[in-house]
Amino acid sequence: MVNQEPVIITEVCPRDGFQSIHEWIPTETKVDIINQLMDCGYQQIEVTSFVHPKAIPQLKDADEVLTKIKRSKQVKLRALVPNLRGLERAIAVGVDKAKLMLSASDSHSLSNANCTTEEALQQFEPLIARAQESAIDISGSISVAFGCPYEGDVPVERLVMICTRYRAFGIQEISLADTTGMANPMKIKRNVRELKKRFPDVTFSLHLHNTRGMAFANAVAGWEEGIRHFDSSTGGLGGCPYAPGASGNIASEDLIHGFEEMGIPTNISLDKVLHVAQHLKQILPQYMDSFLLKAGKISDLSASPTGQVKVES
Repeated sequence: MVNQEPVIITEVCPRDGFQSIHEWIPTETKVDIINQLMDCGYQQIEVTSFVHPKAIPQLKDADEVLTKIKRSKQVKLRALVPNLRGLERAIAVGVDKAKLMLSASDSHSLSNANCTTEEALQQFEPLIARAQESAIDISGSISVAFGCPYEGDVPVERLVMICTRYRAFGIQEISLADTTGMANPMKIKRNVRELKKRFPDVTFSLHLHNTRGMAFANAVAGWEEGIRHFDSSTGGLGGCPYAPGASGNIASEDLIHGFEEMGIPTNISLDKVLHVAQHLKQILPQYMDSFLLKAGKISDLSASPTGQVKVES
């Protein structure tokens, strides 16, 4: 087999996963989980979101978490920042990269950020200028990029418009999020192909939710169109609080296992990720959504039978 280019997987459980949990997760537990994930081989972990505590109470300890976790030069720490205040908090605690969140549809934007997509874009300008003054990197993202729970299909030209504005701001990394699992492999292929053609200098990534069981098929479709950067969440934890029907992200262990079985390297220790997933299952059993936690790896073979037990007639 020809050696394949590795895929780069960003772990988002500490942000997208934890924000979906209603019961309070103690700060020390969050720190412990992140520290374990730091040892799995990820190049980047999305550790939190610097939103207002009233918006997502689960992440009200974002600053404390960032001051307590261990750091590694091999792992970049990314955080979501909704506004200038959030960016200042991220800079103060030494986050490596800030991610901007923008909705593809006005309806989702009003639900998520209380403003239209255009209004949100206008608010980004001072934020990006401040990021450029500091040492922090910045990337963009587009929520409900493949379908909106309020408006249905999102035209690719809408994505082109947003990417054009991001590029005008100097942003070269853009995440395409299937926030409520409305994508399918053909839609992924069409949209990714068009965006990569229009913006050849942009690094696109896929952030996939497994709402309708399509996430891994969509990941493969993206890979076939040249996507090499993906988000995933250990245990499949996740779900946007402001999008009806949004369930968990594709589980990190399922994504890693699937790619590795296809001969596509991830450079991440699947066994270590599974260990973290099993630890999370003990803490949050009702929220886990991972095929590997249920069935194990393909290489986990059962003992061979010695014969059939004959049943007397």
